[in-house]
Amino acid sequence: MRDYPDAITPTDHVEPVPRRIRAVLGGETVLDTTSALYVWEWPNYPQYYIPVADVKPGVLVDEDHPQHLKRGTARRQTLRAGGEVKTAAARLYGADAGGLTDHVRFEWAALDAWFEEDEQVFVHPRSPYTRVDALRSTRHVRVALEGHTLAESSSPVLLFETGLPTRYYLNRTEVDFTHLVPTSTVTACPYKGTTTGYWSVRTGDVLHQDLAWSYDFPTRSLSAISSLICFYNEKVDLFVDGREIPRPTTHFS
Repeated sequence: MRDYPDAITPTDHVEPVPRRIRAVLGGETVLDTTSALYVWEWPNYPQYYIPVADVKPGVLVDEDHPQHLKRGTARRQTLRAGGEVKTAAARLYGADAGGLTDHVRFEWAALDAWFEEDEQVFVHPRSPYTRVDALRSTRHVRVALEGHTLAESSSPVLLFETGLPTRYYLNRTEVDFTHLVPTSTVTACPYKGTTTGYWSVRTGDVLHQDLAWSYDFPTRSLSAISSLICFYNEKVDLFVDGREIPRPTTHFS
């Protein structure tokens, strides 16, 4: 049984987006709307569906490729803006799509940048039903792998994110870097920002790839995790107040 709350928004749930949404390709603003919809294509987070009237005229080019999808008939679109051409970049929904009629679903990676109001959003839209809280704690946390203690702390910051296990962020002075090997990996999170460090863990002759990370410049609401290091619960042995925490099974496992 999980020891954290699941993401419970049902697939195909639709809600209005109260935030101004913009996206850019090749330096050109492709869409600008205060009337977007959230559509949950799976429970973890939604996608934006944009009214076609709020898409810049001329940037969508119909590919004459109709698609009969669960939400209705859509026509595939090429995106042309700022000297860039992205094929299969969007779908424009037709008259049989109910509340999604005349809405465009863009492929996230087809755009150079997305913005909620004036702040850039990374990876995917933020779910209005997801909480992400970073709380200081005095729980005793020990991280180990194959009998080697990697970190130990009595002053961690615990990060609680809906749909994911609790993450334990530890001071760098409490991490044994003799087992850590820096890598060039960079990941991004719509809630936390972009990582500035990743480490693999070496135990004997085995290198366990990308088990720890850090955000030196997280989003303002999560400044408490700045420069701290976190390990994947799914891939290490974690002890909290002397009790071993079973490794959770997530899409990071």
